[in-house]
Amino acid sequence: MKQKNVLLDSDSRIAASPKISPIVLSPSHIAAVNRRRRIIVQFDAVGEGLHTLGIDIKKWFHFRFNFADDPATHIDTLCWDIGLGESAAYPSKVLPPLEAPGLKKWQSEGIDWVQVCVAETKKRKLEAFWNHRISEVDVPPTESEKFGEYQHPLKKMHPDWLIKCWWPQGLWNLAVPEVWEYKLKQLRELAENYDLDGIQLDFSRHTPSLPPGHQWEHRACATEFVRRVRLMLLDVEGKKGRPILLAAKVPENLEGCRSDGFDIETWAQENLVDIFSLGSRSIDVDLAAFRRIRNLTAGKNIKFYPCFDSHHTTEAYFDPPLEFLRGIYANWWQQGSDGVETFNWPNATLEAYREVGIKPDHDPSRHYQACHEIGDPEAMRFKDKIFVVQRRGGYPYREGGNISSNGFAQLPADLANDGRMTALAIHISDDIAGAEKDGKLKEAILRVILFNVMEGDTIDVALNGVALELLAADEKWKDPQIFSPGPLPSQMPAKWAYKIDPEQKLLLLVYKIIPGHANIGENRVGLRVTGRKSYPACTHIKIEKVEVLVNYP
Repeated sequence: MKQKNVLLDSDSRIAASPKISPIVLSPSHIAAVNRRRRIIVQFDAVGEGLHTLGIDIKKWFHFRFNFADDPATHIDTLCWDIGLGESAAYPSKVLPPLEAPGLKKWQSEGIDWVQVCVAETKKRKLEAFWNHRISEVDVPPTESEKFGEYQHPLKKMHPDWLIKCWWPQGLWNLAVPEVWEYKLKQLRELAENYDLDGIQLDFSRHTPSLPPGHQWEHRACATEFVRRVRLMLLDVEGKKGRPILLAAKVPENLEGCRSDGFDIETWAQENLVDIFSLGSRSIDVDLAAFRRIRNLTAGKNIKFYPCFDSHHTTEAYFDPPLEFLRGIYANWWQQGSDGVETFNWPNATLEAYREVGIKPDHDPSRHYQACHEIGDPEAMRFKDKIFVVQRRGGYPYREGGNISSNGFAQLPADLANDGRMTALAIHISDDIAGAEKDGKLKEAILRVILFNVMEGDTIDVALNGVALELLAADEKWKDPQIFSPGPLPSQMPAKWAYKIDPEQKLLLLVYKIIPGHANIGENRVGLRVTGRKSYPACTHIKIEKVEVLVNYP
């Protein structure tokens, strides 16, 4: 059956529709938008597999709320991501039930898992949001069906509603109005049945959600879907007499939004969205550009929360240290974020994981400490940080567009053999010069990791146009998360798959930074080959990593 294209349908007229006046929001709704949200925690609540274990529900909640129950953390909002394979972990008239043994046990005890999740969140005086994945892969509702072979019944019935892509069963196509209606039914059921403070439309988890290569042509379709969700939530809000906010998880910059078909300027101007979650797994988020969009809107109430995924982490920085996390979040606050978001972080201490018999993917201690710091820039002041230049790639669950790919990142980059300068931007939130003046600075150093450097090659490195003093060089440096000379894998391996290659030849260069030469905000690192004695034709030195380490006493 031929796929419907709403842009060509005479009865839709979406693409040619005139500019629509902004939606007027109530004072109570605007007050809800302006609530304090230092950290929004989005987590896949079924990702731990706990719903299949059949443990006591109180024990499960002790585990799930372990970080949030510490009053010293900065967590203000929990965004529940429990829509597994578009089967319902709650009583639903729209979706088939999730046939998980542990979940069935809870249901047999009269427990509506989602209702209790939301109630427990509100009992702790935290906001409860629901995360809705726009494009979800087909997860079998029972263990008798094989992952990768199972297809959602509605997809079988309506192949014309799908985008044929990397996922063999196809992903939902927002250029099809029937898909809007299907999703609106799911979201209305949730909004009406549960005491949610908001719903997040997650465009990042799997892509595409519009036909690849034609996303911007179909931007009006995505806009109309968001508009209908907003109007539906306002309708439910009016009946309940309490605000229900709408959030959207989108790419890290305006170019990325456009490449994925998200006309967020229109979304903002029409007051369709209250909160934008930015980037998902990106270090570099163009907050200045997003703030300019907010300044064009009537109420200027839209909030921006950059997000970092600790599992599908940024390429070559899997399982990073606390100093790395500080660097990311301190930069976002310095650039004017309204708050910050985490995704796929551990949610409990190692002791709490052991109590429920689960082995975490990461040592949760650094994330636990980070939740005490990243929601307040003052809490990170004069604490060690690592600032890095973003790398591209490392995320497999996508096709076309930009979201989650970090496709605009600067690294890896080649150094020209003829001496031309390669300039890279790196953001540093800390006032290094001021810290030195106050006696608070221990050291600031620049680390550069290069591949394909040969004996006799000479390289100059400068920060903001000032040549740097070389402190150390290690010609035997190894980094298991750099794959040169091999190709970058489409998916970052699991932690246990990273292995040291004994034949790998990287060069680590360490330079001293004079504090007065470093800017608060954007800095430029310049690298230039000043001599190459012998190299094969068209062979370049590759810049793999550029990092600034700021350490305090």
